[in-house]
Amino acid sequence: MAVQEYNMSKFWKQFGLGVLSIPILSVPMILCATACFAADKEHGTVVGPVMLYVAPDASSQQLGRLTRGRDVYLMDHTVIGGKAWSHLLAVVEVDVERETAREISGWVNSNVVITISTPNGDQIIYGEAADSESQATMRGGRKHAAEDAMRLYYRLYEYFPSSPYAGEALWRSADIRWQLEKSDVLSRPSGREVNPDMRDPMDDQTIKLLMKKFPHTKWVDLGAYDLIDNKLCGSWKGEASCPEKESDLYEKYVREHPTSPKAAEALYNALFREAALVDMYKATHEQDKSERARKKALDLAQDLATKYPDGDWKPRAMEFMFALQQGLPIYGPGGNSTPK
Repeated sequence: MAVQEYNMSKFWKQFGLGVLSIPILSVPMILCATACFAADKEHGTVVGPVMLYVAPDASSQQLGRLTRGRDVYLMDHTVIGGKAWSHLLAVVEVDVERETAREISGWVNSNVVITISTPNGDQIIYGEAADSESQATMRGGRKHAAEDAMRLYYRLYEYFPSSPYAGEALWRSADIRWQLEKSDVLSRPSGREVNPDMRDPMDDQTIKLLMKKFPHTKWVDLGAYDLIDNKLCGSWKGEASCPEKESDLYEKYVREHPTSPKAAEALYNALFREAALVDMYKATHEQDKSERARKKALDLAQDLATKYPDGDWKPRAMEFMFALQQGLPIYGPGGNSTPK
């Protein structure tokens, strides 16, 4: 790999921004160097977009803008004209594939800086993350709000691992990352292939970290549910092997995570796939297989109605039972359901 030039700010120049050009070989080396360089400094993040300046003066040269949730080190702080300023060092624009990153240092208004010593810092970060996540779901919401929420939730877990919010924060960060990647992966032509091995999988590293750090929690149950996505067919294309395999995956999830908040949804997804097989086997004149699938679907519908009577799961199960008993189409022409 060719050695690339890397600009590193020298924080010890008073009220300024020194630049030191050093060669780098990889992102891990950069992050290690940053950690060593700022080992005695306070870790933190910003809970709002903020401009970096060469000096603690809004009229000084602008260096760039930090977005919510960026990982920073507090190098110094001062008060000038009654206004508090913080000198930050941040690693931004990490490119994992090219193994490069850019580090930037400068002065910012202190009112958006949260560090590990900030009173109720975990709650403040969580609150901003939740607001960003809400923005991401709104029509016309703030651009890149989902990415902001993803970073902020992760920062909470990273800085406040013993916080009562840490487990949920890591789960939310992992799930947002997963859903963003899923949207990208499934938008490609390979995302419509029958065989899931024909497409790039979603990165499961953050979910695996969640499982390691918070075992036997509902956050792990939720993470395990996301992981099923990597095993689902991109499109069934009329192949019975897809709903057969997927039904087994969802049933296995219910057995292994019976108290999961997603257990009812998983059972419903298994039910739909078995019900779909009834019509798929009919279309290929495999009556014995169709009848077996119908009986299994009825059993799953009964389980769903019995185990999860709250909400709309029981009525939806009853709808399936009626359709199966009356021979109404569920999948294909005339059907009114689609796979998850």
